[in-house]
Amino acid sequence: MLRYTLMRLGIFVGCLVVVWGLVYSGLAPRGLGVSNGMWIILLALVISAPISFVVLGKERDRASIRIAQKVDRVKANLEANRSQEDDAVDEAARAQEQASRSS
Repeated sequence: MLRYTLMRLGIFVGCLVVVWGLVYSGLAPRGLGVSNGMWIILLALVISAPISFVVLGKERDRASIRIAQKVDRVKANLEANRSQEDDAVDEAARAQEQASRSS
């Protein structure tokens, strides 16, 4: 997941540098007044999103498989813990029942 995030961030930074160069060279329009920085960031986000979607498809699939495996492992651990707790409660109930019968 970290690898995918870093790759996505790299694509964004690359787009940011390219957009900044285009805006300051006059090939792309500038933002109004003090909004120029926000305009550059927004434009870089809009450009980097589809590039990331296409270029990082395989890495995104690998990351989603890893996440699904972790979720399945956590669910299995929770179920195992739940069954252990149920067994302990059942055992305690049986012991209490036997103790009450002996009295």
